Amino acid sequence: MTLDTLSAFFGWLTVLHIGLFTLSAVLIMLMHDWVAGLHARLFGLAPADVSLTLYRWLGTDKIVIFATALGPWLALQLI
Repeated sequence: MTLDTLSAFFGWLTVLHIGLFTLSAVLIMLMHDWVAGLHARLFGLAPADVSLTLYRWLGTDKIVIFATALGPWLALQLI
């Protein structure tokens, strides 16, 4: 596998990750009450706990995006 192929792979992976993250964040912001209520009923949590969990999940997802897609793509661009 060439560096160009790897760079293209990680570039598109980054675009996909950021797109899904953005879609998730927008849907959570626009439909917060519905999402919090649904997850509270499904998992037996208080809506405030669901909000905190969603906030933590978005933060963790950003770290995962950097570690698995954006970081390797940036490293390949520097080579």
